[in-house]
Amino acid sequence: MMKLVTSAVVSAALLTGATLAQAEMHPEVWADDQSVAGGTVSAEKVMTDRNGWLVVHRTDESRAPGPVVGHAPLKEGENQDVTAILTEEVMAGDHLMLMIHGEEGGMQTGIFEYTLGASEDGPIRLDGDLVMTVITAQ
Repeated sequence: MMKLVTSAVVSAALLTGATLAQAEMHPEVWADDQSVAGGTVSAEKVMTDRNGWLVVHRTDESRAPGPVVGHAPLKEGENQDVTAILTEEVMAGDHLMLMIHGEEGGMQTGIFEYTLGASEDGPIRLDGDLVMTVITAQ
């Protein structure tokens, strides 16, 4: 009987620890200014609490998201070296916003369906703020 109770306590502690670790994970994008001469842009690391997309938006000094110029899939958790192929020419000096979008609301799972302002595969927010970073193309 004691062995059964101990196993239950250990199992509950492990489950609680996993739940706390997931609850403490904050979505974030890590990326630096980089060359886009190869037609791609990369994030060193992306943390996300759901499957979705790393979406590359054009932006400017206002830091408002503009048109989408690339995207790459993300899995829930930690993603390393995420590379998006650019779908439009990006010049040195252009500002790019690398933003996390979810995989909710679209018609097809695994197909990026977002257009600027749409709800399908739209941006995720943390405390009301977009989860993103802005880089400068070199």
